[in-house]
Amino acid sequence: MPSNRLIRGFMTVGLWTMLSRVLGFVRDIFIAAALGAGPVADAFVVAFALPNMFRRFFAEGAFNTAFVPMFSKKVEAQDEARAFAQDALTGLSFVLIIFTVISIFAMPWLVLAMASGFAGDARFDLTVLYGRIAFPYILFISIAALLSGVLNALGRFVAAAAAPVLLNVMFVAILSFGLWQGWDPGLTLVWTIPFAGVAQMALLWVAARRAGFTLLPRRPKWTPELRRLAIIAAPAALAGGVVQVNLLVGRQVASYFEGANAWLYYADRLYQLPLGVVGIAIGIVLLPDLSRKLQADDTLGGQQAISRAGEICLALTVPAAVALIVIPDALVSVLFERGAFSETDSAATALACAIYGLGLPAFVLQKVLQPLFFAREDTRSPFRYALVAMVVNAGIAIGLAPVIGFIAAAWGATLAGWAMVALLWFGSRGMGDAAQPDTRFWDRSWRIILASLVMGAVLWGADAVLHDILRLPTWRYLALAALIAIGGVAYAVAGQALRAFTLSELKGSLRRSE
Repeated sequence: MPSNRLIRGFMTVGLWTMLSRVLGFVRDIFIAAALGAGPVADAFVVAFALPNMFRRFFAEGAFNTAFVPMFSKKVEAQDEARAFAQDALTGLSFVLIIFTVISIFAMPWLVLAMASGFAGDARFDLTVLYGRIAFPYILFISIAALLSGVLNALGRFVAAAAAPVLLNVMFVAILSFGLWQGWDPGLTLVWTIPFAGVAQMALLWVAARRAGFTLLPRRPKWTPELRRLAIIAAPAALAGGVVQVNLLVGRQVASYFEGANAWLYYADRLYQLPLGVVGIAIGIVLLPDLSRKLQADDTLGGQQAISRAGEICLALTVPAAVALIVIPDALVSVLFERGAFSETDSAATALACAIYGLGLPAFVLQKVLQPLFFAREDTRSPFRYALVAMVVNAGIAIGLAPVIGFIAAAWGATLAGWAMVALLWFGSRGMGDAAQPDTRFWDRSWRIILASLVMGAVLWGADAVLHDILRLPTWRYLALAALIAIGGVAYAVAGQALRAFTLSELKGSLRRSE
């Protein structure tokens, strides 16, 4: 994939992900207003996290990490890619059906593993009920993730990027209808989860069929390709398990502070917007592209791909991180403070948001660096690095919780993220020129950081001027829009003046096609 096509792929996935995340904000605004940060909100957050945790472990994590490079190389070599994808789909479905049934029966123990602080109060039984309803989502969304991997490897990014939009649309529509009908909001939300999974799976199956890959389950069989897939996926599965342990540590710490799981969830939603738009887009497009370039021995193409991915990552996430650090109160209060979500909830969420902001560039840089290993079918090194990051996270989150409270979980995640980036960076140094960023990347990096700091100073001043208006119910949305616009203009002007980027390059990449 030429450089401009690579950038177009980033933009396609990024724009659809942006739409999904904006709708996700609308969803979370509805949820915050309906549930606040009380027991029902805590139960819903943990129940929704359960299938998503294992989904990242089985599908988007270990399985797709191994599957996408293998499938991409088969597509490049025209080597029975469809049969391989169909066998992978069958194997994944077989394992997940068994796992889902076992997990539904074992839900009380899973809830204790996620949030032992719930034991002995009303949140525990509610979370068990919600978890049993929501858990089948893992089967449907994992199959959807595999179908997304097929489409992304074929260079068809639209359907895979658009599928998450369905989840948020269904949440907003069904919750609105349920509130109008007087339904229980917690049950309404949790029942929406598995149905949204079915909708996403159906959309991607149709898209794969149109791309020439009609994938249907068949009798499971253990082929040499699946054996190799399992061997490659095993270390990635362990690494995925380590990542989930990090999440578990954070939720366990938060479960001992009432409302903390909800505060961390809403803060997570804010930093997930730039992380999703940039990091996920880069990871989705870069992995199959690097895999194809390695198959073709295209060293220069690999270097350009990783350099442009890193450049885009910094240009979009460093200013977003600065904004999360400088104006978290404005963002949280305007977006979430209404109904059952109080000013106290806003203050706690804003603090977590600022700390996550410090880690945002690290979370995105991981998406740039990990494909260097995965494209080479090296899943063992990231596993070893993830183990170190897990120790960092657990030590900080658990060790500091008695001193600084729930916010220790956010600090643990942020510092562990930077530890992981450092390990990935040094671990990739022996991969040759294809893993070395070019001169343009290094030249523009410091300029991007400086332009972002200028934007941060402007935002800080604008926030002070608009502070009172941001608290007025009638004007706060307009004031926040103005604040964001001021920051965007400041960054664009500073970036152009410092030659951190040129807008003409971005426009050109969107216009050109092969």
